Amino acid sequence: MTVPESTLPTLISPHNRALPLLTLTDLRILETQAAAALPQHTLMSRAGKAAASYLQELITRDTSIEKSKHKVWVVAGPGNNGGDALIVAAELRRASIAVDLCMPLEVKPDDARWALDTARAAGVAITSTPPASLESYTWLVDGMFGIGLTRPLEGVFAAIARQLSQRTKAKSRKGGVLALDTPSGLDSDTGTVVGEKQGQGGGQGESQNDSTAVHATHTITFIGAKPGLFTAQGRDLAGTVTVAPIGIDSTSRTAVQLNAPALFTDFLPPRDFATNKGTFGSLAVVGGDTGMCGAPILASRAALYAGAGKVHVALLGDGAPPYDPPHPELMLHAIDDLPLDKMDALAVGCGMGLRDIATRVMHDVLTLDVPKLFDADALNLISADSSLAAEVTARGVQGDPCVLTPHPLEAARLLGTNARSVQRDRLAAARALAARFAAVVVLKGTGTVIAAPDGRVAINPTGNAALATGGTGDVLGGIIGALLAQHLPRYEAALAGVYLHGLAADTLSAQGHGPAGLTAGELAPMVRTLLNRMFYPATGG
Repeated sequence: MTVPESTLPTLISPHNRALPLLTLTDLRILETQAAAALPQHTLMSRAGKAAASYLQELITRDTSIEKSKHKVWVVAGPGNNGGDALIVAAELRRASIAVDLCMPLEVKPDDARWALDTARAAGVAITSTPPASLESYTWLVDGMFGIGLTRPLEGVFAAIARQLSQRTKAKSRKGGVLALDTPSGLDSDTGTVVGEKQGQGGGQGESQNDSTAVHATHTITFIGAKPGLFTAQGRDLAGTVTVAPIGIDSTSRTAVQLNAPALFTDFLPPRDFATNKGTFGSLAVVGGDTGMCGAPILASRAALYAGAGKVHVALLGDGAPPYDPPHPELMLHAIDDLPLDKMDALAVGCGMGLRDIATRVMHDVLTLDVPKLFDADALNLISADSSLAAEVTARGVQGDPCVLTPHPLEAARLLGTNARSVQRDRLAAARALAARFAAVVVLKGTGTVIAAPDGRVAINPTGNAALATGGTGDVLGGIIGALLAQHLPRYEAALAGVYLHGLAADTLSAQGHGPAGLTAGELAPMVRTLLNRMFYPATGG
C-alpha cells in the first residue's frame, strides 16, 4: 500500500524497533502494487534521493574532513540497483558534492535508463572502468546489485566488491562504504553470500568465504528491512542499517519481525510492593552429571539475576558441592531429592551428559505439566531417541510447547541434516524445527532466530562476538528459564531472554569488557542491570 510520503519517516533506525522483515516475495508484491499506483519512475527517484540525503547526513557528521573536501565514488550495476545509484550521483552533483560514477555495463531496465539520462543531465562524470585505487575518495557507494541476485558476483563486479570491502576492513578513519538496499552479493532473505559453499568450521556450521560480497560500513535499505541484513553473514556485511520506507507502508507484512522490547515488555511481571518470592516463580535447572556441574551453576546464577523468585539446581552426578559459595541463594539437590512437579519451570540439559540416567530424567520431565526448556545434552538426547522426540512433539500438540535452544550443529542433528544446510537458510531451519517438534525454537548464532509453532518468527539484533565463548549458552538457558518461571509465555520468554542476553554482551563490550575475553559469568549481572533500567525504573533504579 502506498501512502503520502509525509506520513512516514524519511529514514528509520532499526534500533529497538520491532520492524517487519521483508522477504524477496514480500518486496516484489509491494513494489508491484506501488508501481501501479504511482507515476512512472517514482520509486527509483525516491530511493535515490533518500540514499543521497542519508549520505549527505553522514558527510555532515564527519567533522574530521571539511564537507567541501569530500569526494564520492559510486558504482552502478546494470539493473535497477544501478538506477538507484545513478540518482544518488545526480543528487550529490546537484548538492555540489564531488562525485564520480563507474558503470561497467550500461543499465538496461526502463527505470534505470531514465536514471542514466538524469545523471547525464546533472553532469555526472561516468566511466566504464574502475580506477586502480579508490584512496582519493572518502565515501564509496555500492549500487551494483540489490535484492534478487541469483548467481555469484563475477569479473569486474567481483573485483569491485573486493575493492569496496578492503576499505571497510581497513577501518579507515575517512568516510566509508554505503550499500544501496543490500550489499551486492548478499542474499537478502538468508544473510548468506550468493553462491557460497558453506563449511562446518568451529563445530557449529560456520561458513568459509569462497564467494564474494561487498562488506559495507553502512546500508540504506528501501521500503523495509530484510531478514538477511540481520542474520548469518549479513550482520557483518551490512554494517549499520537504516531503512528508507520511500512512501510505502510495509507494516502489514509481519510474518518475520525484528526482535525488540515492544514484543515482550507487556508480558514481564509487575514488581509491586505486595509481591514475594513466590510471585516470581521457582525454577529448577536440571543437569550436571559427574564432573560437569559448572554448566548448571552458570545457568542457575543467570536465573537469579534474571529475576526468578527461587532457583534450584537438580544434579545428576556425584561429587557436586553442597552449595554455591558465591551464591548460597541457589539450592543444590540430587536429582531424585527435588520434586520437579512442584516447580514453575524447568531448564534441562546443561552438563547433563548422555548416560542412561539422563535419558530416564528426560522421560520423567516430559510427563510433567511444567514449562520446559531443553538445551545442550537434552537436545542431543532428543535427536538420538525417537521416543523422546515424539514426546516433545506431543507436548506441543497438547498445548504445552517446549522451548528448544540449539546451536546450528544441534539443530542439524534434530533435523537429520548437516550444519551447512542449517546455516544456508537459518529462518527455514528454525521454522522446520518449530513445526516438527511443535515447539518454540531459539536457533542460536549471529542473528539468533526465534520461531513459534504458530508461525511467528523473529530475528534478534543484539549480541556480538563476545558471546563466542564457553558457557554463554548456559547463561541464555538460565535467563529464559527464569522468565518462564515468572510466567511469561514461551515465545515471549524466548524473545526477552535472547534480546537481554545479547544486549548484555553489547553493553559490556561498549564499556571495554569485550568482545575479547568477556566471560559467560559476567553477562548475568548486566542482564539484571538492563532489566531494571529498561523495565523497572521506579523500583529497580
